[in-house]
Amino acid sequence: MIDKIAWLYLHDGHILSTRSRGKDRYYLPGGKREPGETDTQTLLREIKEELTVDLDPASLAHVGIFEAPAHGHPAGVLVRMTCYRATYIGELQPAAEIEEMGWLTYRHRPQVSAVDQLIFDWLREQELLAE
Repeated sequence: MIDKIAWLYLHDGHILSTRSRGKDRYYLPGGKREPGETDTQTLLREIKEELTVDLDPASLAHVGIFEAPAHGHPAGVLVRMTCYRATYIGELQPAAEIEEMGWLTYRHRPQVSAVDQLIFDWLREQELLAE
């Protein structure tokens, strides 16, 4: 099981997503927990590293946990994505391993990982993600 923490940031029915160098899929911003880190610590660190902005810890709100096969890993390897919403301070810029960021809608679902597809489905059911 791969334990990941993700930031769900929506604007006008679009969700912020990222693509790492050499990858063929978009992934929600966030990443793997370091030993001893809390969800909050992981998310604040990962978003600062990937997108150069600071999340407001007081605004963090747990959204849900989603599980699916891990993209690019052997069969049987699952990813558990714990998702949060939050506001940020700064200017979004791709950094570290992030080659590009984009604002995706439900029509981009085939371009994201399996766990992100579950999240896209859930966001659409909640009427938060545009077609």
